[in-house]
Amino acid sequence: MGALHIVLGLICVAMTLVWVAMLTQTVIRMVRTIRLGQPDPTRNGPVGPRLKNMLKEILGHTRMLKWGTVGAAHWFVMVGFGSLVLTLVEAHGEVFDPAFELPIIGHWTVWGVFVELIGLTTVIGILVLIAIRQRNHPRRADRQSRFSGSNFRQAYFVEAVILGVGLCIFGIRAFKSANGLLPYPVWAAPISHGLGALLPASLLAVSIVAALKVFISGTWAIVIARNMTMGVAWHRFTAFFNIYFKREQDGGVALGALKPMMSGGKPLDFEEADPEKDVFGAGKIEDFGWKGWLDFTTCTECGRCQSQCPAWNTGKPLSPKLLITSLREHAYAKAPYLLAGGSKDMAGDEVGITGDDAEARLAKIDVLALAESERPLIGGPDELGVIDPEVLWSCTSCGACVEQCPVDIEHVDHIVDMRRYQVLIESNFPTELGGMFKNLENKGNPWGQNAKDRLAWTEALDFEVPVFDGELADETEYLFWVGCAGAFEDRAKKTTQAVAELLHMADVKYVVLGSEETCTGDPARRAGNEFLFQMLAQQNVEVLNAVFEGREAKQRKVVVTCAHCFNTLANEYPQLGGQFEVVHHTQLLNKLVRERRLVPVAPVAEDVTYHDPCYLGRHNKVYSPPRDLIGSTGATLREMPRHADRSMCCGAGGARMWMEERIGKRINVDRVDEALGTAPTKIATGCPFCRVMLTDGLTQRQNESKADESVQVVDVAQMLLESVRRGKPAKQDTPTDEEPTGTPLPEQDDKAATDS
Repeated sequence: MGALHIVLGLICVAMTLVWVAMLTQTVIRMVRTIRLGQPDPTRNGPVGPRLKNMLKEILGHTRMLKWGTVGAAHWFVMVGFGSLVLTLVEAHGEVFDPAFELPIIGHWTVWGVFVELIGLTTVIGILVLIAIRQRNHPRRADRQSRFSGSNFRQAYFVEAVILGVGLCIFGIRAFKSANGLLPYPVWAAPISHGLGALLPASLLAVSIVAALKVFISGTWAIVIARNMTMGVAWHRFTAFFNIYFKREQDGGVALGALKPMMSGGKPLDFEEADPEKDVFGAGKIEDFGWKGWLDFTTCTECGRCQSQCPAWNTGKPLSPKLLITSLREHAYAKAPYLLAGGSKDMAGDEVGITGDDAEARLAKIDVLALAESERPLIGGPDELGVIDPEVLWSCTSCGACVEQCPVDIEHVDHIVDMRRYQVLIESNFPTELGGMFKNLENKGNPWGQNAKDRLAWTEALDFEVPVFDGELADETEYLFWVGCAGAFEDRAKKTTQAVAELLHMADVKYVVLGSEETCTGDPARRAGNEFLFQMLAQQNVEVLNAVFEGREAKQRKVVVTCAHCFNTLANEYPQLGGQFEVVHHTQLLNKLVRERRLVPVAPVAEDVTYHDPCYLGRHNKVYSPPRDLIGSTGATLREMPRHADRSMCCGAGGARMWMEERIGKRINVDRVDEALGTAPTKIATGCPFCRVMLTDGLTQRQNESKADESVQVVDVAQMLLESVRRGKPAKQDTPTDEEPTGTPLPEQDDKAATDS
């Protein structure tokens, strides 16, 4: 051990003590900052399932591996980062003594093989990720990069650190081999021995490379300790917690039901709520829950959410990634003011730091933090708002961002929370929504139609549709929830009529509510009008509970044709005491076909592409039944490039159905263009909103002579009805021994058939 070894070693030890102290202080400060968010006791347990899911997602990389090569490369980098920490400890010893090995395991051949293998895969993994970032760099004008808006300097720094550490591991081992100090046979460390054969024998070289490894690691630690908003680095630590504390205890993503409005850690009670004391959505950064702050901290800026967002892909200003990073930058910039006790009331007056010493206390706060505290959360460029209103209202709530996020950030919940404050407190929302809110409040439907006309769709049928008359007969199996679109919108009426006719043919006992039915409240809730949603939902729950009085939950069966009604009734009404067994019409019809109560006889010899409604597919994971039905009709299914969990939105969700689309390309036209690219005869779907949007987009393209006039948008139920009508009725008036004929279905289990 020479003097140079000692000096280098002491410098390394000193640097390590510095970065350990700095990181410890930063972690404490980060935890204090995250706790500035509102309390949320729903995230605390149960510990077992949450821990199991976290380990499954992290170790199995279940979300990352959806993107194949990227996921595999990232897995190796992650494993290398965690498992090669001991090589950093070893490097400290090697600076002092080039022959140093870890106690106990240092001379173990298994350890030698492990480091060789993981070191190699880490280097290869980071090189692959570097190549992917460069291949998808936004400098390329011919593509919309998912990395657009990401901090490239930080990303390059992190990539360089990982690559540098990996190369240093092999450098140390290679020089050890050159000096005859590597205690592993050639087969256990072939790369290290191979490189060692090319290098000169130098003990000092071992120590220098080991010191370089320590310096690289120490520099990385110091840099991130001084940058709490460096998500591309910090997610290595915070992702574990963000995934553990995700909204759904069963490990599901934050889709389906929206998060209830919370204040003080409890669901907000509108009858007792006080805007001066309670939190109504998110009007300030501190109104977000602590999990929201953890979300902001954890964002890796990978851009997966951005790449899938229909708004971003059609030229809108919304990028889920940039929205989260904007909230993060604002949160951490404002945090010193909040940690000092600062707070403002709704009028913008200081109410947190008051008293005789207020000026002195404010003077101690960083001037940048004070300036950040003056910024409105929502506001245009002239107001220096953190989030532009155009960004906030561009969201269709399709959930593509949430579905794709590898660290379980809950974008949609945060967007709706900001909308809630704008609607309920500021009364600041797109003008078109005012009419929709008024129609929902006064008429019970967004179109403003009269309730007495809810049964007008039945007039075109040649059989009587059973209407609930105050008592539900024992043989009645389903309540058919028609929905506002199904009752009033001309194109959606065709779906309603088709489903009613199919249920009649299959002898399914059902009733409809008629004028007793009202909007489920989905568009009001997604637009942020939680009060109106609660009013409509409570009214419906009361009606439905009365209809099903005396029946246990599993016998309270509701069938719906609207994906939005399906989601609301199944996932959100339980929050208000409405427990029902809700099925989508494609699920029920698929079941009836499998039971041969409906027999598709004449094949529909057409090429069909299927559009997955976001609130049926991504939000509720119903993918198979509609496709099975298409197959049962004999049609040929042609999948669009974006389908199933990566399906492109039609543009109607998030109350966008009632808002004008003034920026960029229309989302429905973009989706129709993709559908037409599969050369279909029909574009099928399973939601009236989607049908309206796709039909409008198709009509535009046909008017522009960019689409064949024969192409149609239909509901899957209409296709089934067309095939069944051409054959014999499923139910015959007189007994017969003749087996019904039809297109045989492929063998599949019942779970695949219902897929709810």
